[in-house]
Amino acid sequence: MGQYTEDEVNQALDAITNGMPIKRAGQVYGIPRSTLQYRIKGTQPRSIAFSDLQRLSVSQEAKLAEWVRIQHALGVAPTHLQVRLFAERILHAMGCTEPIGKGWIQAFLKRNPSVKVQRSRPIDSRRVNGASTEVIRDWFKLLAIPEITSIKPANRYNMDETGILEGQGSNGLVLGMS
Repeated sequence: MGQYTEDEVNQALDAITNGMPIKRAGQVYGIPRSTLQYRIKGTQPRSIAFSDLQRLSVSQEAKLAEWVRIQHALGVAPTHLQVRLFAERILHAMGCTEPIGKGWIQAFLKRNPSVKVQRSRPIDSRRVNGASTEVIRDWFKLLAIPEITSIKPANRYNMDETGILEGQGSNGLVLGMS
């Protein structure tokens, strides 16, 4: 049996609750019978069972994923390094000085499917030269996320006028919305 989602496990458990035999539910939903038997006995899914071992709590990771999505919406999607540093700053604020592990980013992405790796694209000089105050104002009017509207106009800057993205990773990979 291949990969299955938590939703599929829950659907299979619902079917079992409604009278379907465990073996049949496993076949229909593609879930090992042993997994269903363990779940019926109360075993937690791995994502929940091992959540206490995560460096950041589930709610902290949710906020970090939200920050990544907001940065992506603003056009300044963070690199892997920037997300790692942000996570370490959260840990440091909690009194933990130990750095996060090498595979933390991959695990973070797996736990937060709303965030994915994307290739960054520098701004073309034609776009910069075609920008005007009116065009930028219209763009901000269309951008209706509260994180933008709460920023005072005096604190909004367009720093990228050469097509070079400062601070971006050498491989051009950033994190953004999936």
